[in-house]
Amino acid sequence: MKKDLLLSRLNAIGQSISKREFSIALLGLGSVGVELDRLDEYSDLDFFVIVEDDAKENFIEDLSWLEEAYPLAYAFKNSKDGYKILFEDGIYGEYAVFGKNEVNQVTQAQGRLIWMNPNYKLPTLTATKGNIPTLKNENIEYKINEALTNLYVGLLRALRGEKLSAYRFIETYAFNNLLSVIHHFEKENKIHEDLFNIERRFENHYPNFIKNLGEMLQGYHHIAKSAQSILNYISAIYDISPALKDEIETLIVQLNKKES
Repeated sequence: MKKDLLLSRLNAIGQSISKREFSIALLGLGSVGVELDRLDEYSDLDFFVIVEDDAKENFIEDLSWLEEAYPLAYAFKNSKDGYKILFEDGIYGEYAVFGKNEVNQVTQAQGRLIWMNPNYKLPTLTATKGNIPTLKNENIEYKINEALTNLYVGLLRALRGEKLSAYRFIETYAFNNLLSVIHHFEKENKIHEDLFNIERRFENHYPNFIKNLGEMLQGYHHIAKSAQSILNYISAIYDISPALKDEIETLIVQLNKKES
């Protein structure tokens, strides 16, 4: 099974780096970290490699430590710290390499220690830390009104012919502002929440809300209908300014005529 192969591959990477001079630790993250109960056939590898500061660039430029675990078919350096990779057997992964003195500055969710050099102690290695974004917002008034004004501006741009900008304002900005306060209005299931992305596992997190998604996100050719659905939902949960609501609905009617 793929999930067994993922764990086996991560252990093989740990064995490989354990043979390298200046290596300190291997940390599994996400579904190969502390969230093993959600590991499935669609998971991939996310991990951090910790090394001595002076050895970091060598581990980044020379991927022989990965090739020893299993041959690579593809490697793309997507940041100054690491790569996105594909092994020849189809296992995909993303990783970063950090020096020992960077460990306390790294932004991360809680990790699982796969291997560590016994000569080192890094108390914060596995801990959640860094610049964790605020995905859930407690300022309902602010976020709802941001969403409403996003709808208004987006509709104006659509009527002007700027449909791509309109699409982004309505189905991205307005929708995301709504998502940031949705926990105040919808029942939540307990899941492993992604600290960096509210969309991850959203269908399991808010099962009663997902019936709205298809109506709110109808795409580039149906911006007016998406705006109407978002407005309808907000109207049901929040006391909207009647003047602003009337203006938005007037624009929706105009855009519907153009799109039909």
